[in-house]
Amino acid sequence: MKFRQQVIFWLAAALFIGLFVWAFNEILLPFVAGITIAYLLNPILVRLAKFKLSRTVATVLILSLFFIVLIALLGLLIPPIYQEILQLADRAPEYVDSLWARLQPYLAIVEERVNENDLDQSLRDALKGNISNALGAGTELLGGILSGGRTLVKFGTFVVVTPLVAFFMMIEWQSIVSWVDDQLPRHSYDQVRTLLGRIDKKIAGFIRGQLLVALSLGVLYAFALSIAGLQFGFIIGITAGLLSVIPLFGSAVGLVVSVGVAYLQSPDIGFILTIAGIFLIGQLLEGNVIAPKLMGQSVGLHPLWILFALMAGGSLFGIVGMVLAVPVAASVGVLISFMLERYKESSYYE
Repeated sequence: MKFRQQVIFWLAAALFIGLFVWAFNEILLPFVAGITIAYLLNPILVRLAKFKLSRTVATVLILSLFFIVLIALLGLLIPPIYQEILQLADRAPEYVDSLWARLQPYLAIVEERVNENDLDQSLRDALKGNISNALGAGTELLGGILSGGRTLVKFGTFVVVTPLVAFFMMIEWQSIVSWVDDQLPRHSYDQVRTLLGRIDKKIAGFIRGQLLVALSLGVLYAFALSIAGLQFGFIIGITAGLLSVIPLFGSAVGLVVSVGVAYLQSPDIGFILTIAGIFLIGQLLEGNVIAPKLMGQSVGLHPLWILFALMAGGSLFGIVGMVLAVPVAASVGVLISFMLERYKESSYYE
């Protein structure tokens, strides 16, 4: 194929995939989740093959253990998170009053300049009402998530379909890999296999490694903030850990939110510095202990590239797009790197 024909072919393929994801966005999530689980657990399945277990038995054992651990984690995390959300909704007006009291000197200057005597009370009421309403809506949404029929059906479908997809994908993984390998063009076979190997290394290194890093940081932050006495420290820590899927982003958000809550909770500078120190220690542990042990040097995805990919995927295809964002970002990064290598080897570069 000529270069122009190749460009047209791959653009058409990308357009077809994009239209497919857009058209079936509502039903793709359990399939994408099942394939992701199978991809993450397949290396364990390969290792169990050394013990002469049949692939079906090994798959059942691995998936059973995986979902038991997952359900246990959710059972431990959801109740305290739910309770802290309820408490946050109740204490929102108190936080608004505390914040307002500390802003009074600055607000007085604004009042003098705009000549509005009732500015203080009006803004206070508006802010308090909006925050209370927003938190109340969030609490009702979380508390009644199983009350909606459509939501219940989607959740039930996700719970049932995802394990089935993961099971069949793990059973057929070797056959699928062999089929894909057989479709590769023979004249570029080695080159394509090299690219696929790089892409797999990037995706596997990031997904497996970064998820473990995020989970470790979430547990570390949640317990450290709770022990330090920060109100809502558990939910802030878990959220910061989950957001740490984007390197540095989760810790930065957690630091700002935690220091803000600590400031409203107590004016003691030592307490505020303690809360900030938890995230500093967390970053030191992540950079020098956790990430090197769990991820090694196999991942080279820049945090800004990951953030852009997640936002773009979420904007275009919702949750499914966010799940697919990291593999697509890793693939695009590898392909761009390959194109730059070829460009520098060309006579045009010289």
